Amino acid sequence: MANIEHLQTIHAPAAEAYQALTTAKGLSEVWTRELIVHEQVGAVNEFHFGDDDLTKMRIVELIPSQKVEWLCTESDPEWIGTTISFELKEKNGTTALTLRHKNWKEVTNFYRFCNYNWAMFLFSLKSYCEDGRGLPYQERKF
Repeated sequence: MANIEHLQTIHAPAAEAYQALTTAKGLSEVWTRELIVHEQVGAVNEFHFGDDDLTKMRIVELIPSQKVEWLCTESDPEWIGTTISFELKEKNGTTALTLRHKNWKEVTNFYRFCNYNWAMFLFSLKSYCEDGRGLPYQERKF
């Protein structure tokens, strides 16, 4: 099994980062504008990346201002069954966010591509929390 892990420092309170990760408003600015988002454990969020690319994430855990965890139920076959977690730790108004994408079966070229794109996601989240404007999928150049 392989895991992706990233650490991002966000100069904003953990509550702001948590809202960006759990609401349609935040995720539409950070990840993709085409989505259906719920805010309760057990619900399934849908994220669209173009016409034929749908990712569904079941919400496994929500601890306000501390943790968000999803289980991928539908997406590229390499993602199905993997978990994505965001752990937030605030100190003096600055948040350390650790992203973990766990349980990849192996390191592949798609794994490497996703590793890069999770870094872009965290850049987008940081920009949104600090400056009010993220970089969603629709505005990225790949």
